[in-house]
Amino acid sequence: MSRRIKRMNPKPRERDERKEARPFKARGASKVSPRPGGKPGAKPPPRFAGERAERRPPKVAAPETPVPAKPVEALLPTKVQTVKVTADENNMRVDRFLEARFPGLSFSHIQRVVRKGELRVDGKRVDSKDRLEEGQSVRIPPLKLDTPKAVSELSEGAQKTLKALKEMTIYEDDDVLVLNKPAGLAVQGGSGMTRHIDQMLEVMRDSKGQKPRLVHRIDRETSGCLLIAKTRFAASYLTGEFRSRSARKTYWALVPGLPKPKQGRISTFLAKEESEDDTIMRIAQHGDEGASHAVTYYAVVETAGNKLTWVSLKPVTGRTHQLRAHMAHIGHPIVGDPKYFNIENWQLPGGLQNRLHLLARRIVIPHPRGGVIDATAPLPPHMQQSWNLLGLDASRFDPIENAPEE
Repeated sequence: MSRRIKRMNPKPRERDERKEARPFKARGASKVSPRPGGKPGAKPPPRFAGERAERRPPKVAAPETPVPAKPVEALLPTKVQTVKVTADENNMRVDRFLEARFPGLSFSHIQRVVRKGELRVDGKRVDSKDRLEEGQSVRIPPLKLDTPKAVSELSEGAQKTLKALKEMTIYEDDDVLVLNKPAGLAVQGGSGMTRHIDQMLEVMRDSKGQKPRLVHRIDRETSGCLLIAKTRFAASYLTGEFRSRSARKTYWALVPGLPKPKQGRISTFLAKEESEDDTIMRIAQHGDEGASHAVTYYAVVETAGNKLTWVSLKPVTGRTHQLRAHMAHIGHPIVGDPKYFNIENWQLPGGLQNRLHLLARRIVIPHPRGGVIDATAPLPPHMQQSWNLLGLDASRFDPIENAPEE
C-alpha cells in the first residue's frame, strides 16, 4: 500500500558544509492519508512495511522460469511491418531494439538494413547507435532470421539459485524486485568472488535473453533492501530517481556510547584512500582531489545502558561506505565494522557477534508505472540476537522519519 508522507521543510544549508552533527527537531508523527472508505477515527496503518507483513504475509510472485523457444526455419523471410516503440524500449539503441525484437537476427544483417536505410524511424533514416523514444514508428524491412537457440531447462544448480532468490524476495511485480540481501553476500563480483547477486540474476533471464538489472548497491556485510529492475524501462526510470535523490532509504545500526545530540546531521567531504591491503573512505576537505560531499541524518532510537545505542540513519547522498565513515567520524563507529571501528580497548558485550551491525531497513521510491514502492527488511539473525540480548524493541517508532529530505 502506498502512503503519503508529509515532507518536512529542510533547514537552510549552513555555509560551512563541514559542520558536524547538527540537531534536527522532531515535529511529531508523519501524516498518513486514510484508506478509501475508512471510518473516521480508525487506527492509521503501521509505518513500516515489515509491521504489515507480521500480520499478513505479502503475496510474492515467483520469478518466471524461462520458456524454451520454439525453433523456426532458418532464413525465414518476414514482411514489411511498422511497429511502435514501447515504454520498455524507450531510450534503447536501434541495433539493440532489433536484437530484442528478433533474437535470431544476425549482427551483420542488422548493420546492413540500417546502413542501406531500409529501416526507418518516423520515416527518417537512422544510425544503429541512435536511441529510440516511446511512441516512435519503426518501419522494419523484410528480414532473414537465423534459427534461434532454444533455451535449455534450468540445471539443478540454477534451480537452487532461483529458489534462493525467491526466498530473499520481499516484493516483486512485472517491473521491480526487492531482495532482502543477507550479510556476507556481495552485490557484484570482485577479486576471487564466485557468487554474488549480479551473477545469481543470470537464472532470471527472460525469453529475449534479458536479465534483471541492479539499480543500486549495498556493502557486502550489510544486509537488507536491495532494489532490482526487471525491465529496461524500470531500470532507466529507477536510476533516474536515485540520481534525483527521490529514493528515501533508512538504515539501522548499533553503535557504542550515546551520540550527542540525539538527533543530528553529519556533513563532510569523503575521499577514497587506497593501500595495498585495503580501501577506505577518509574525511576530506572541500577541493581535495576525489573528494565528494556527503550528508547523513541520524537519530537515536533506543539505548542499552548508555553502553550501546540503536541509531537510525538516513543518507541524503550515496557515497561509498558513507554511513560507516560518518558514524566513525563522530566517535560512534558501527559495531562489528572491520574497517572503521577504531575505539581502543573496547570490549564487545558477551553474546553479541562481532559482525557488522548495519541493516538497510527500508526503501521508499516512486514506482515506474505510478504509486510508491515501500519495502522493509527484517533484522538479520546476528542483529536480532543482539536486539534480544540488549532488550531492544524493534517495533519502536523510528524518529528518523522526521529528518529533512535534503
